Amino acid sequence: MRLILASASPRRVALLDEAGVEFDQQPANVDESPRPGESPEAYVSRLAEAKARASWRPGCRSLGADTIVTLDGVILGKPRDPTEARVMLRHLSGRSHEVLTGVAVFDGNRCSRACERTEVRFRDLADSEIDAYVASGEPMDKAGSYAIQGGASAFVRELAGSFSNVVGLPVSRVLGMLR
Repeated sequence: MRLILASASPRRVALLDEAGVEFDQQPANVDESPRPGESPEAYVSRLAEAKARASWRPGCRSLGADTIVTLDGVILGKPRDPTEARVMLRHLSGRSHEVLTGVAVFDGNRCSRACERTEVRFRDLADSEIDAYVASGEPMDKAGSYAIQGGASAFVRELAGSFSNVVGLPVSRVLGMLR
């Protein structure tokens, strides 16, 4: 069965390419608004399934994913502007946070879902580092305002869990689901 990736993320495309997975890309357009009282885990799992179902075609399997950063149970999405990116990065400075990715594989009948969790601890960041990073533009389309595979790799003091999950797709988990 051909696989459809229900995502526009170049990071997810690169991760699947590096893993040798053949797929077609068909981004899904779904409402990503959190529901009142919805937990972060339920939120990413719901969005992953909605994306997989929206992109599915007969004779194929579709893969949906959604990644968020949480700090003290609060979802840190993509920043709206550089000011919000600076605020998020200041909150993450010197602290641990979680990156959650919901993944779903839909074949037209069944939907398999999973939620991968990785803990990331940033070192203390100077305001000048945050300003320079925000000025690079890299944080602007990233959950939590950072790309671990980019310039923010210098911010990470330690990581517990899947590195690829923080990039945007827990590759080992996904490969297991596809088998």
